[in-house]
Amino acid sequence: MSVDLATVKRVAHLARIAVTDAEAQKMQGELNAILGFVEQLNEVTVDGVEPMTSVTPMKMRMRADAVTDGAKAADIVANAPASADGFFLVPKVVE
Repeated sequence: MSVDLATVKRVAHLARIAVTDAEAQKMQGELNAILGFVEQLNEVTVDGVEPMTSVTPMKMRMRADAVTDGAKAADIVANAPASADGFFLVPKVVE
C-alpha cells in the first residue's frame, strides 16, 4: 500500500494539522515506511502463539470483587470550595 501526496494532505486536514508541501512530502515517505512495516508484520505466521500481557510470565493480582462506597467521600469533598451534606455545591449555570 502506498500513500500519495493528496492522501497525506487530507489526513493532515482531518487531524487539523497545518503542513507545507515540503512537510507533506516528508510525511508521505514516513507514512509509506510505516505502512511497509505493517505489511511485513502481516506476513508473520503467529499460529499457535498464545497472547501475552507481559514479556515475563506472571499472574495478575486479583482482589475480591466487593461493592464498597470507597470510604473516601469526606476526603474528596474536603477538596471542594463549597460542599454540603457530603455533596459538592456548584453555582447554577442554567437559567
